[in-house]
Amino acid sequence: MLLEKTTRMNYLFDFYQSLLTPKQKSYMSLYYLDDYSLGEIAEEYNVSRQAVYDNIKRTEMMLEEYEQKLQLFKKFQERKKIIEKLKGLPFQSEMKEEFDRLLHLLEKLD
Repeated sequence: MLLEKTTRMNYLFDFYQSLLTPKQKSYMSLYYLDDYSLGEIAEEYNVSRQAVYDNIKRTEMMLEEYEQKLQLFKKFQERKKIIEKLKGLPFQSEMKEEFDRLLHLLEKLD
């Protein structure tokens, strides 16, 4: 469960980080991407461990709210599933090159 949450938060952070404050970005990046502990982040910013914890929890809730409203991660997952299905289709025609080109463009959107 912890790995699933971490993976989800990493994706949500990727999609919505531009909506966060610099401090929120920094705390989330250190905690989720760089695997810092709450204590290490607190020491880095000269604040209490509880302050870091509260900030991260609030930011996680904000990211979940953004996702609930905008659904960027959900749409990303759906696109990935469709792309994988398309890749698995047998395709025997003169349009194979165009199909592959369009599939590549679709993949680049993510």
